[in-house]
Amino acid sequence: MSEAPFKFGFWSDKEYHLDRMNLAGLTRAYFQYYAIAAYIAVALLSGGYVIWAVAQGQADVVRTGAAIVATVLIYPVVWYVLHRYILHSRWMWKSRLTASTWKRIHYDHHSDPNNLKVLFGALYTTLPTVMIATMPIGYALAGTVGAVAALCTGVITTCVYEYVHCIQHLGYLPKWAWVREMKKFHMAHHFHNENGNYGITNLWWDKMLGTFYVGAADRPKSATVFNLGYDEEVAKVYPFVAKLTPGWPHIANPVHRKRQMANQAPAE
Repeated sequence: MSEAPFKFGFWSDKEYHLDRMNLAGLTRAYFQYYAIAAYIAVALLSGGYVIWAVAQGQADVVRTGAAIVATVLIYPVVWYVLHRYILHSRWMWKSRLTASTWKRIHYDHHSDPNNLKVLFGALYTTLPTVMIATMPIGYALAGTVGAVAALCTGVITTCVYEYVHCIQHLGYLPKWAWVREMKKFHMAHHFHNENGNYGITNLWWDKMLGTFYVGAADRPKSATVFNLGYDEEVAKVYPFVAKLTPGWPHIANPVHRKRQMANQAPAE
């Protein structure tokens, strides 16, 4: 699995599992993660530039505001499309060029859903995606300042999405009703059937496009919920992900896998 390029504070060689963490521990870990620190830095720099440009009269407030609003509105659409058609695609494992990226950004997360180290999106894929998804819209509405404002909005929204995503995997009952609901539907996506409930902070597009489901009574249990279809038969033809996965072939169900590892561990 891919790790941060440097390690400090919380992010050591230890394993951290959200089902055994509390909210305070998660929050400390969240703000120490290198990708989150990078997003915050980008938000501060880009936001500072936008404020300066508006104060200097170099940007139209209404058009810049429109760029910000448009970014907030388009973000759930972008996430839905990426999650459904890219992260849950079955073409990325077929090429040596994309297999390692797919493994890092989604296979590892579904294979071990509560492992905090593989929950966050990779900086090298997420930040360019945010730029591509937001800056052209901002530029079309308000020029260069609009593009930068859209980028700032995009990285802040990404931080919110990542935090909510962490909470959904946390061994914790959220106090806000909408977060509890999202957690329930997201856990169904990870532990019952991955072919639905693609939203992270809302399920509007799932409901619009027919991929929303309430729970186990609505859909049969998926045999590929933990491996996303990448099994031993697929690995015979496309071995790239398998070669990058320690202990391959392994039990797909992470609970059963950890139980087996515990049983095989030598007694102290």
